[in-house]
Amino acid sequence: MPAGLFTPGSTLCHDPGIMTHPGLPPGWGILVWVGMGLLTAWAVWAPPPTGVREHSLPLGRLPLIGGLLHRLSTAPWLLRSLKLTLVALFLLVIIAGLFGTPIPERNLATVLTWNLWWAGLVVAIFFLGSAWCAVCPWDSLAQWLVRRRLWRRGAPHTSLGLRVPKRLRNVAPALLLFVGLTWLELGLGVTASPYTTALLALVMVVLATVSRALFERKAFCRYFCPVGRTVGFYAQISPLELRPIDAATCARCTHLACYHGSAEIEPCPTHLVMGRLTQNTYCTSCGNCVQSCPSGNVGWRLRPTSREALQDARPHWDEAGFMLSLLALTGFHGVTMMPFWQTEMSRLAQWIGDGGRLLTSFSLGLLVALAIPLLVYLLLSALTHRLLRGTVPFKPLLSGLAFVALPLAFAYHLAHNLNHLVRETGDLGALLANPLGLGTHPLSRAEHHARSLDLLLSTDTLFLLQAGLILFGFWTAMQVLRHRGPRLVPNGPPLTGGRLLPMLAFALGMSGFHLWLLMQPMIMRL
Repeated sequence: MPAGLFTPGSTLCHDPGIMTHPGLPPGWGILVWVGMGLLTAWAVWAPPPTGVREHSLPLGRLPLIGGLLHRLSTAPWLLRSLKLTLVALFLLVIIAGLFGTPIPERNLATVLTWNLWWAGLVVAIFFLGSAWCAVCPWDSLAQWLVRRRLWRRGAPHTSLGLRVPKRLRNVAPALLLFVGLTWLELGLGVTASPYTTALLALVMVVLATVSRALFERKAFCRYFCPVGRTVGFYAQISPLELRPIDAATCARCTHLACYHGSAEIEPCPTHLVMGRLTQNTYCTSCGNCVQSCPSGNVGWRLRPTSREALQDARPHWDEAGFMLSLLALTGFHGVTMMPFWQTEMSRLAQWIGDGGRLLTSFSLGLLVALAIPLLVYLLLSALTHRLLRGTVPFKPLLSGLAFVALPLAFAYHLAHNLNHLVRETGDLGALLANPLGLGTHPLSRAEHHARSLDLLLSTDTLFLLQAGLILFGFWTAMQVLRHRGPRLVPNGPPLTGGRLLPMLAFALGMSGFHLWLLMQPMIMRL
């Protein structure tokens, strides 16, 4: 076997001042390409699927631990304890960022926010769905400040209770904030500044509080929060869902406590009715429906992975734009951490006369990164529309096929974040003991090297997971096409077989690009 085919390369970039993570070795890349090629051939020649497995497993019915899980899910003290703990940790992050050392790798604010929380959150979504939204400190602080109590239902007069303007009742505001946060994170280098990280966290609390004071329920969570909407869309892939235990009980219900709440419990923050719920996208897992349902008919259950993306989630135009933009932005994050990125930005800056911090050059790069996947998707969707001989309107076809972007974005996001989570966690105990980093010095080159060797997982396990995630993302995207394709074209030529090739090419091209990114050395965040 050639040397280096399945083994990592050096952790040093050609620039001796930059430390990098080794990329996925070529052998893993070859295996993934072979796997994707075989799956593509199978998708074209295999008969159309007959449907998605509908069975699910209520966690409350598990032997031995089912009763305990049900009691924990209905116990308000557990959720309250988690909220208080995370708010305390969040306030510590704010204090550390504002008053601690500016050295990012020694300050709890930057390490906890960017290396642990954001990297770990994407991993947690797969196993816990949208559970993070239930304990989000931004929302907790906003609720406490507006309704002026820690628990129980707040008085109606504590908020103006206005309806969100119709033009804003979609996920476009969240997408614009997501693009803006990406610009701040990567363009202004927020990840390397504890002080700016703390200010950004405070801004998010202010936005959540103002929204809570102006609008009914939790408009910030439903329409504006970029993290919450990312969590919601990715939760379509999760095998965990909050649903009715017995559908017939919900069908007979006339009081809709899950929607309106009770005397003690707040209503559903995102205007959902449990009996009609088919997707995780806007469920914040807050547990209000679990506690307010007089029949005790709401609980957690396991389901087949990705069932929503394959079948249950309904296509909407704004959601399609969010999913495609999410795919573009995850790839852009990877590109900006490649050693060649700064060199290319410097060349662009010289060409357009951009000085200072190269913000104009970065902004152009961000726009191009957003535009290319969207244009390729539009082109291949138009080709698919032509193959179908125009038997289905173009706009529904665009929004329906956009679900192919979701597993591709999620799989790469997971694989990319694993690098940060496994390689850059550092000594969390030391950070908690000195969260402000007082009296510390920047990491030495020897410490950087030692950290790259002291991994949470072995290198081989990390590479196996990353390669497996790319294959999982491609497999799921392919399944999305095979399941949604026939239902998008009820009349006329079926969207099966060779007519799937344009969109299979899109999935194959994006997965190949993500694989290439993983095979490059990646600059350490901190």
